[in-house]
Amino acid sequence: MSLTVKPIAILDDNYAWFLRDDATGTTAVVDAAVVGPIADFVKAEGGRLDWLIITHHHGDHIDGIPELAAQTGAKVTGNANDSARLPKLDLAVKPGDRFSLGQSEAVVIDTPGHTRGHISWHFPTGDAVMCGDTLFAAGCGRLLEGTAEEMFHSLARLAALPAATRVCCGHEYTLSNIRYALSVEPENAALKSFETLAKSLRAEGKPTLPTTIGTEKAINPFLHARDVAHFAELRKGKDNFR
Repeated sequence: MSLTVKPIAILDDNYAWFLRDDATGTTAVVDAAVVGPIADFVKAEGGRLDWLIITHHHGDHIDGIPELAAQTGAKVTGNANDSARLPKLDLAVKPGDRFSLGQSEAVVIDTPGHTRGHISWHFPTGDAVMCGDTLFAAGCGRLLEGTAEEMFHSLARLAALPAATRVCCGHEYTLSNIRYALSVEPENAALKSFETLAKSLRAEGKPTLPTTIGTEKAINPFLHARDVAHFAELRKGKDNFR
């Protein structure tokens, strides 16, 4: 089975993600914050939109969903445990549940830390994880509602996925994250190599995403944290980094 995954650049530095199950043609958009650019993208991809998938409740991830659902008839799915802060859900899921996008099945992973109700969607047969604002290229999300302990364990869950898994996150923060990562791990050869690649991609106006779990395990200092205290120290360092 195969899952097509394409980033949709929106707002200042956000990405929504377009998914297509190649076996059935079933499609979805993850974290649809706006209407126009996403509707145009879907039209260019054939015009079919079956699902709108949510990782967490922030407006820059959900604000376009009600209108897109009304326009296309797409169904909406997100975390049952955070439904009060989400658009109306046609399918409420919980961590551990399975979700079918055609023949591509996702496992819902509990990934609190950035927000209390944050979930990620792992498509094992599609080698992709929709991780919102939990794991970034060379970084991780801010602790806006959750604790360092929660985020540490959330990242561990994502790091345990297969190395080839594509990391589809919500923001183009890569170059900023790399600068901090190099301040922490200045001798990390894989990180230096990734910096060269990322700068080249951005110079060409291309996304640095998706990366992979294997890449993140090599370059991301937050995945190298020894324990919760070490992670908290790293996160505080990033929060104050200029």
